Amino acid sequence: MRIFEEMESEVRGYVRSFPTIFDVAQGSELFDESGARFIDFFAGAGVLNYGHNHPMITEAIIEYLQRNGIVHGLDKATIAKRAFLQKFRDTILAPRNLQYKVQFTGPTGTNAVETALKLARMVKQRSNIIAFTNGYHGLTMGALAATGNYFYKDESYGSRANTAFMPFDGFLGEDVNTIDYLRKFLSDNSSGIDLPAAIIVETVQGEGGVNVASIEWLKGLQDVCREFDILLIIDDIQVGNGRTGTFFSFERAGIHPDMVTLSKSIGGGLPMALLLMRPELDQWQPGEHTGTFRGNNLAFIAATQALSFWDNDDLAKAVEYKGELLKTELEKIAAEFPEFEPKVRGLGMIYALELPNGVASETSAEAFERGLVIETAGADDQVLKFLPSLLIDEDLLHEGLGIIRDSLKVLSERRNKMMTGQ
Repeated sequence: MRIFEEMESEVRGYVRSFPTIFDVAQGSELFDESGARFIDFFAGAGVLNYGHNHPMITEAIIEYLQRNGIVHGLDKATIAKRAFLQKFRDTILAPRNLQYKVQFTGPTGTNAVETALKLARMVKQRSNIIAFTNGYHGLTMGALAATGNYFYKDESYGSRANTAFMPFDGFLGEDVNTIDYLRKFLSDNSSGIDLPAAIIVETVQGEGGVNVASIEWLKGLQDVCREFDILLIIDDIQVGNGRTGTFFSFERAGIHPDMVTLSKSIGGGLPMALLLMRPELDQWQPGEHTGTFRGNNLAFIAATQALSFWDNDDLAKAVEYKGELLKTELEKIAAEFPEFEPKVRGLGMIYALELPNGVASETSAEAFERGLVIETAGADDQVLKFLPSLLIDEDLLHEGLGIIRDSLKVLSERRNKMMTGQ
């Protein structure tokens, strides 16, 4: 690991949490250079919904490269882009009766968020944006302003101008409807909150600790946006692409956002991000918002293959089944270790096991020693975030959960020894 310590910036993160040199991967398994095997409950922070190196995707990429298909094309028309747009329209948008234009931004999710915020401000001719507590939207300047966690912010570079925060669903307790709170601020001219151009929200806050917005809350949020002529932006970067069981995470609420940001798994494992917008919002002049890598043709090839998983409802049913399995097993684990006061929450195949006082980070480290890669989330890293591939084998899912159980048992025994002075 010495070369990474010598050459790579101190900002490196996951290499510290998972200190080995990975070599190959297939499906939901990783192998390091010594051949040690790891089950992947991390899935590239949501990039690998379809697992590592799915043969269907890999073969399509290899075939495209072998025939010298264009790799870099800016926003020129290519057959790879055409195939993706046709597949996305026919498989995803049309069956859901969604009328969106597609804008290819830069290669990352934060590029899509920046584009959405910029366009919303331009269309509405207002500068303010409302985001939510515990929200995470990226770390470039505009997206950072809408990200809640102060770990990422510093007054010397992190401008918070033109962004206001409101409490997410449940932030003030189960008995407080924070939509009423939001409406009061917007309707009172002395609240100090300027009427925003847009409200941006994750329906399930991934990095924020797997906080799930209720259907009623999401419907209420859309109603507020319509009432006050505010654009509703759904950030579906981590929990879209089937993570919650439907392709878009907002489908369960029956709402129709004005804009949707997509990245991570939309590229089939390769860098790609896009913004969906209602056609009347597409008010750009040609070249007004641009970027060198806004057309990743290899990602178009991979994405077109990945979208074939949505030709029928088989994957949605599999996510529902494995999501219930995940929930049930986590609730059993929580019941086995009451001393940690664990809390289970989630939706589809994104779940949280909340643990106190650094236990989540310790569990992640113990699990890694036993061959499981799982990350933490939440403002204080208090949550173990379960984010396996949607295609993970049931046996592997059980094996990984067994490692979590074993890791908590070790921590529990260690804790008891410390308390008894042994």
